[in-house]
Amino acid sequence: MSPDEMKAAFQHYLDEAWNKGNMGILDELMAPNYARYMNGPQPPLDREKQKQRIIGFRTAFPDIHLAIVDSVASGDKVVSRMEGHGTHLGDFLDEPPTGKSVALYAIDIVRFADRKIVEQWGVMDVLSILQQIRS
Repeated sequence: MSPDEMKAAFQHYLDEAWNKGNMGILDELMAPNYARYMNGPQPPLDREKQKQRIIGFRTAFPDIHLAIVDSVASGDKVVSRMEGHGTHLGDFLDEPPTGKSVALYAIDIVRFADRKIVEQWGVMDVLSILQQIRS
């Protein structure tokens, strides 16, 4: 894939899964052996667990919208910095809904093989989200 094709595929994933809640897109864009590495020592998430992760965020922030601010592609990888917003209308990490609007920040590295996402590393600023809903 060209750098522009990889960037477009990641944008499509973000728009469909995160912004619209279309979890079926993960089956289309991600390899069966997909692995999502979170920060910390836990094992990577497979495609089904990544779907559940996104559903959890969308339950807590049903109007979540993430946008790519910066994106760089090289070789078989895309690195993207994202910013977004959402309204805290569901439980998030044992925090009951507050109705507060929050800003979201994340950075992801995505590796492609055979036109599919096979690995993804990412960090979302969860501490910032918690600070915003607790203030």
